[in-house]
Amino acid sequence: MKSRSLRLRLLVSHFLAIFVVLGLTGLGLVVLFERHVERRAGVELNTYLNQIAAKLAFDDSGKAHLIDDPGDPRFDSVFSGLYWQVEDEGSGKIVRSRSLWDTRIGLPEDMPPIGDIEVHAATGPDNSILLVHERRLIFSTSERENTARIAVAVDRVELKSATSAFATEVALALCTLGTVLIISAWVQVSVGLRPLRTIQTAIAAIREGKASRLKADVPTEITPLVDEVNGLLAAQESALTKARERASDLAHGFKTPLTALKTDVGRLRDRGQERIAADIETTSRLMQRQIERELAKARIRDTNNTAEVGVLQIVQGLIRTLKRTPQAETKVITAELDADVVLRMDRDDLSDVLGNLLENAIKYARKTVIIRAKREGAMMQLIVEDDGAGVGDDLRNSITERGMRLDQSRTGSGLGLAIVTDVLDVYASELMLGRSRLGGLSVSFMIPFVE
Repeated sequence: MKSRSLRLRLLVSHFLAIFVVLGLTGLGLVVLFERHVERRAGVELNTYLNQIAAKLAFDDSGKAHLIDDPGDPRFDSVFSGLYWQVEDEGSGKIVRSRSLWDTRIGLPEDMPPIGDIEVHAATGPDNSILLVHERRLIFSTSERENTARIAVAVDRVELKSATSAFATEVALALCTLGTVLIISAWVQVSVGLRPLRTIQTAIAAIREGKASRLKADVPTEITPLVDEVNGLLAAQESALTKARERASDLAHGFKTPLTALKTDVGRLRDRGQERIAADIETTSRLMQRQIERELAKARIRDTNNTAEVGVLQIVQGLIRTLKRTPQAETKVITAELDADVVLRMDRDDLSDVLGNLLENAIKYARKTVIIRAKREGAMMQLIVEDDGAGVGDDLRNSITERGMRLDQSRTGSGLGLAIVTDVLDVYASELMLGRSRLGGLSVSFMIPFVE
């Protein structure tokens, strides 16, 4: 299964590339070193061939011997890995280095041309494999010409040992280099992906209402993505605005006909047609409820564009407005809020929520309504409570349903708390109902606050 992590994919591809490149590099270096060692050994063997040829002499009986031994002490050490051998083709007698002891270099039967240096493999002491440089030369004396087959050989174990030591050192060096490259790849991937983290932070700021567009300082390659996201946000904002305007226009368009219907209901009652008037009034009331709810939904703002709003200022304005209503004239409305309580919420949405909650609390309160705030971690809980009769546990779950009214004798559409619920749903919040400290109903909700 493919990994969905871009970081992991990049790191794995880097690691595989590093492994392959360093592996091929190490193999290439070892092969080149092995060839270099063989060339260097070949140069050394050719030098020994020339030295032995220069020191080779024949006595009166035609027996070959060296006037002086070669300078390398390995020729005098038994089975040292470096050997020389001279074969007199006329007599078949062999002169060899002490290092060969009682063995000989197994030369091929075919004879190389006079003067040419032949390179081939041959067997040596203990069936070892030797690298052999061989040359046939003619030596002239006063009495005869003698053809000698001179061979100098080195044990390939010596060459392989040098190559193995080099390979070990190369492996250690490449491992160190690989570690450095892996760390560099990790740093490179981290730095390369950092702009995505910047975009993530910018999008989070839009979601929290701190910004309306992406303003991240990103590389040129990511700029088209930022532009596309900003274009999408602009298109979405425009579409939402137009949708709200259409819903608002539609709802307002129904107001005049509904007003006319109410007038007609009054006329029908005046004529004594109570049943028809009641049916029309019920239908118009249902239409009115639906219109009020759609108007409230049309006012709900996109949470991506929310800003910081002071709660106390909103509450004070609502209290001044509500105090002018007949129901609130005899009630005491208290705001137990600090001036520095700031929420991340649209001003109109907060006004809709608190206005409906305060209006309901005033409607059912005996004397006192209190609105207060309580901090809960990174959230602020706003609480509206009254000293009314309260709500039983069996009704709390249904109180926010559309059209639900606790007191059917009172006027109203029963949409207040339902509208509040619609607004809070946009902010991933919900109403919490309980018993007030004053004895009545306590209604609260949680919203992120600004420190």
